Amino acid sequence: MAWKRYRDVTLVVLLLTVPFFFLRANVKRPENLNGMDRALLQVSAPIEFVVASGARGISNFFSDYIYLVDVKEENERLSYENARLREQVHKLERAEAENRELRKLLQLKEGTPGDTVSAQVVGTDITEFFRVTRVVLDRGSRNVRPHMPVITSAGVVGTVQWVSGDSISVQLSVDAAFGIDVEDEVTRARAFVRGTGDPTKYTCKVEMVDSRDSVEVGDLLVTSGKGKWFPRGIPVARVTKVNKQEIGRDQEVEAEPTVDFSRLDSVLILTTPPGELDDTKGAAKPGAPKP
Repeated sequence: MAWKRYRDVTLVVLLLTVPFFFLRANVKRPENLNGMDRALLQVSAPIEFVVASGARGISNFFSDYIYLVDVKEENERLSYENARLREQVHKLERAEAENRELRKLLQLKEGTPGDTVSAQVVGTDITEFFRVTRVVLDRGSRNVRPHMPVITSAGVVGTVQWVSGDSISVQLSVDAAFGIDVEDEVTRARAFVRGTGDPTKYTCKVEMVDSRDSVEVGDLLVTSGKGKWFPRGIPVARVTKVNKQEIGRDQEVEAEPTVDFSRLDSVLILTTPPGELDDTKGAAKPGAPKP
């Protein structure tokens, strides 16, 4: 067992002295190196190169790792900030769109004769083809009754179908039971627009168009004011198809409503249609002498 003890002591001495000689050879000036120092430098140079390269590699690895961790954290922060800014922009754009619609509605209210009340869309009935067939409004006023006109800045929406509690059901202008007297905005040709009730698309039939009248694709049809329900000049539909007929037969005309029913948000209800305004004007004022 004694030789093992001497072996261990010898190894310890070598491990302590060898580095000393390597260090001693490295700190000497080149002109003071002897043969053993040069031999030690030749042996230690490759070892030092390998150790230094390994140390640099490990250092670069951890530096790159720490850099990538910082970059990842920065990317996550920037992604969160970007998402937050996009959400703010979306809210601002939505608010701007709502403000534009409200301004248009206010202008329409100021330019529409008679009394009106505004209402918000709170529900819709949709077909399997994603077409709106009925709109439900909140009842913001107690003066709303069936058959009252409903309009937006884009044109005629329809008429009040029924009122129940705080809800108002609107019959749309594309409903097969809806009809309205119109005229061509340019040529003043008279016609009657009736909804088709087609569940696959928004379309209207334009009836009673005389063969001598000029109606072209793209013409805008507006309310004529006849019937004493809708004021004159409100957009109803735009002509999409014209089939000319011989003299004495009405032309076959199709049109598309100017209102996008899938995007309705706010509407105006005419609580005093033109017919009632005419009746009011024609009535004698209280206290006025009778003729």
